[in-house]
Amino acid sequence: MTIDIIGAGIGGLTTAIALEKKGFKIRIFEQVNEIKPVGAGIILASNAMRVYEKLGLKKIIEESGNPVSSMNITKANLNTISKTDLSYFENKYKVKSIAIHRGILQQILVDKLKTKEINLNHQLNKIVKNDSGYALTFENGNTHQSTTLIGADGLNSLVRQNIFPDNEIRNANQICWRGVTNFDLPSEYKNELVEAWEKSGRFGFVQIAQNKVYWYALKSFQTNKNEFSVDHIEAYFNDYDPIIKNMIKSTKRDEIFTAEISDLKPTNIWHKENLCLIGDAAHATTPNLGQGACQAIEDALMLSEYLNKYEANRAFEKFQKLRLPRVHRVVKSSWMIGKMAHLSNPILIAIRNQIMRLTPSSVNRNNLNRILE
Repeated sequence: MTIDIIGAGIGGLTTAIALEKKGFKIRIFEQVNEIKPVGAGIILASNAMRVYEKLGLKKIIEESGNPVSSMNITKANLNTISKTDLSYFENKYKVKSIAIHRGILQQILVDKLKTKEINLNHQLNKIVKNDSGYALTFENGNTHQSTTLIGADGLNSLVRQNIFPDNEIRNANQICWRGVTNFDLPSEYKNELVEAWEKSGRFGFVQIAQNKVYWYALKSFQTNKNEFSVDHIEAYFNDYDPIIKNMIKSTKRDEIFTAEISDLKPTNIWHKENLCLIGDAAHATTPNLGQGACQAIEDALMLSEYLNKYEANRAFEKFQKLRLPRVHRVVKSSWMIGKMAHLSNPILIAIRNQIMRLTPSSVNRNNLNRILE
């Protein structure tokens, strides 16, 4: 069987590798003209790294990234509010969480693929069901016939828009900037994900390679994202610790990516006959738990297992039944954390911080375990 995948992002490429290992022939269609190392950073939590271990990629990913052994929620001055030690999960699952440049991870996945059929400059236009499966029409004028189709084309999935047009994208009213900079972090932060919370905003950073740091910054907006401009980003975080201010200052403005934070309102339908959505196309989540790509990576392994056992329609049905409750829990939790992190009322902020300080580490560990198990 040949399986077609729309989208050569992290989820699509991981799915292709997992399916190749089961003996399937894969065709990939990707809208960009060239796959090159662009983007910012990504954190592969232990659930994602366990998948890559099964796919034979653990070692090269570890060598290309930086281990993360703790997560630290702080005030703007980097004074700790709540800290989670990840050594428990490292010992339990025998893998470390890894921070890595997204472009480097994508290239690792491309290099691992055996198939050479990655069709670039193929932006999907239309899907038409016919007796043989699906007729795919692309913006470049090409058409292809597909019997089994996987949509891995992200939040604004054209596969989803063609087949499940009633889904709703939710805007969190938060603007996000992401950057990667050459920066020498103090030693205490070299294996730590730090996220500093302040009124209606936050700033996170993590080392992804030697003297290279990935950072992200968010602010809430009232009407539209034009309230904020990357040209004034230093002013928005002027009250934060000097480390953070220097990190922003060291990053070239034209290398900072700007986006609005959105997710896909949870839906109960991801597949129809021999077509299935995965990753952000099925269950896009806000980035507050760092699980967007991780859940797509989980999708890849589970889908390959089911397609190896059942015909496509049955495999997709079982995949949806297994994955949907877990993914919905992640999406809902991430949405709530995003709102909690961006409180603006000083009294509510003080109460939130105190609750977080007093929460036993065992409770935090159990909550995180439900995400990583």
